[in-house]
Amino acid sequence: MSRKRDFRRLFRGLRFRLTISYAVLFTVLLTGVALAFRARLATKLDDQLQEELNADWAAMKGYMRIEPVLEFGNKICSAWYYDDKDPDETTIVLDTRKIYMVADQYGNPIPDSVTGKPAVSTTYDDVGVDKPADIRKKVMEATASPKPKIFWEERKTSDGEPVRIRGGIVYSERHGAPYYVAVGASYADNVKTLRDYTWVFAAVIPGALILGSLLGYYMAGRALTPVLAVAQAAQRISGSNLSMRIPTRGAGDELDTLILTFNRMIERLEASFQQMRQFSADVSHELRTPITAIRGQLEVALFTAQTTDQYREAMFNALTDIDRLSQIVRALLLLSQAESGQIVLQKSRLNLCEVVDDLVEQFQIPAEAAGVRLTAELPAECSAEADRVQIERMITNLLSNALKFTPEGGAVKMSLQVHPSFVELAVEDNGRGIPTEHLPHIFDRFYRVPGQGTAPTPEQGLGLGLSFVAWIVKAHNGKIEVESTPGKGTRFLIRLPNAGAGSDTMDLAGGVA
Repeated sequence: MSRKRDFRRLFRGLRFRLTISYAVLFTVLLTGVALAFRARLATKLDDQLQEELNADWAAMKGYMRIEPVLEFGNKICSAWYYDDKDPDETTIVLDTRKIYMVADQYGNPIPDSVTGKPAVSTTYDDVGVDKPADIRKKVMEATASPKPKIFWEERKTSDGEPVRIRGGIVYSERHGAPYYVAVGASYADNVKTLRDYTWVFAAVIPGALILGSLLGYYMAGRALTPVLAVAQAAQRISGSNLSMRIPTRGAGDELDTLILTFNRMIERLEASFQQMRQFSADVSHELRTPITAIRGQLEVALFTAQTTDQYREAMFNALTDIDRLSQIVRALLLLSQAESGQIVLQKSRLNLCEVVDDLVEQFQIPAEAAGVRLTAELPAECSAEADRVQIERMITNLLSNALKFTPEGGAVKMSLQVHPSFVELAVEDNGRGIPTEHLPHIFDRFYRVPGQGTAPTPEQGLGLGLSFVAWIVKAHNGKIEVESTPGKGTRFLIRLPNAGAGSDTMDLAGGVA
């Protein structure tokens, strides 16, 4: 049963199917080439036979005369004139006379000037002398034609030897009467050559097919080796080792493209797993504090509270922590949806000057309450393709942080500048600033600068605002930078594609710097 299953797997395998494809293609190609060469050889042999018969015809017209012969009572005979002492002429004439016939226009063979017998060679007589009616018909066709007419026929001797006949009209020089003359040549050697050629290829093709199939099986195995490596690597990959990558072969072919695509897929999976782990870690870390506080408040109410006011105070504090817990959960879910692509931006042509001016106006009251001077420096027009809700959330977070960490008497300034390919939005303050070593981490979720307390106080917020800001900038194909000096202030600089220039003209890869 196991062996049967192995054979079934072998026959269904891609390597076997590729080998069969190679074998079929190789067979068709080799057979086609063999047939094409055979047809070419047959044509070549046929041309040679035709040239040979044309040469015999020319020799016949050069050495034979149709004229009266005195020895036979001035009967019209075929007489051959050549030097019998010249071996070349003798050979030519004897070859021509091997298969030949001469007949008058009525179809009757005329005598030979030497033997007095009908001018029909033994071999021609064996293949069959033309009937008088057939000869008369050919003579009529030839004499009626303005051009010399040639008659070709295929015949066989009594032994089955194939012979080709070339027939035509020859006029007597004495009285101008037409005579039918035919010369022939055997092409048994040509048939044998073609048959031998066919048998050779019939013997070669199966061997070549077997050899080609083995070679195709080997080459298919070599070609599929990288694919098997990808499959084996995919089997080894799990949630605990998503950092593994398959090295490319450097060939730049389809297999390298497959490997690169596979590696990119693993990168996306790794990012998704990392995001899930980060989300779980953030939730477990950030929810621990409010849950512990709620538990403590309830335990106080349960074990130590004695009066109504004490119960009320414990319940109030628990509700406050529950409210903060709800805020954390909502913020985490919203950020997770944003980073996983579940939030789709509703982009439209947006005048950033109006948006910034409205928000600065809204923040004037909390700025005055904190004793901070809030100003804006805006151009007349500044357009961008953006989602208004998300842009407002981004600016709100930046302004809230700037006012939160700027002491009384300080200043916060927002500015917009228009460039050919992008617009630049800056939020700067002269507050406490951020130490240099903490700048790379300020966009991480729940990151709080040490020294400002680790407990989530209302002043510090949830530590998710700048994570939202980073995502919004990245979602708009923008880039954000931050500069800060402790004790002197912080400056956030955001660049977004200019609506007039198009997003393709601006290289802002990465989103966060």
